Amino acid sequence: MDLIVRNLSEQIFDLVRDRIVSGSVPANLAIRQDALANELGVSKIPLREALARLEQEGLLVSQPNRGFFVRPLTGEEAEEVYALRLKIEPDAVAAAAECASDADREYARLALDSLDRAIEKGTDDVGRLNRAFHLALVGPAHQPLTFQMVERLHIMAERYVRKHLEPMGRDTRANEEHEMMLEAWLSGDARVVAELTRQHIAATLTDLRKQFNQDEKQ
Repeated sequence: MDLIVRNLSEQIFDLVRDRIVSGSVPANLAIRQDALANELGVSKIPLREALARLEQEGLLVSQPNRGFFVRPLTGEEAEEVYALRLKIEPDAVAAAAECASDADREYARLALDSLDRAIEKGTDDVGRLNRAFHLALVGPAHQPLTFQMVERLHIMAERYVRKHLEPMGRDTRANEEHEMMLEAWLSGDARVVAELTRQHIAATLTDLRKQFNQDEKQ
């Protein structure tokens, strides 16, 4: 798989990030840079640049003389990521609901439809499409710094979304919550959609706490 030279490091960043958040790269093994560079058809220089950026994004951690590893999922990190989402995202979604255009509303509806189909089929891009839906509810506010912060938090949260959806029935509840959020957002009801978003994020965090507690007992 050869990559276009233009924006090479950026393309590598996107590819490796998608593999990390999909769970296809294990956390307990060092990333084999030589093998990965050969697979992508690139030199190690842009690959190292991409890996360094992924470390800055909080998805990788480097160890001296050992290389880069996927940052393990922890209850402590989940608490921090979701606490920040609770502080920022509900108000951002509310602001966007008040100024969304017809095109914005259609885009959000299509984003949720894509997510629902991915969940139904159990595809690997559920996390990415979940992020796309949530960001579709934030984008129309035209607050670029807030959008970037929410986007980065969702990238950090993507692997936790996958973990959250592991138990049976979680996907059904998530679908119902997303539908309620979207309907309030489409109607421009800022107060209601802010509260529904807060409840949705808080419920996910509560579930994750239980899962990490169960993991510790096993």
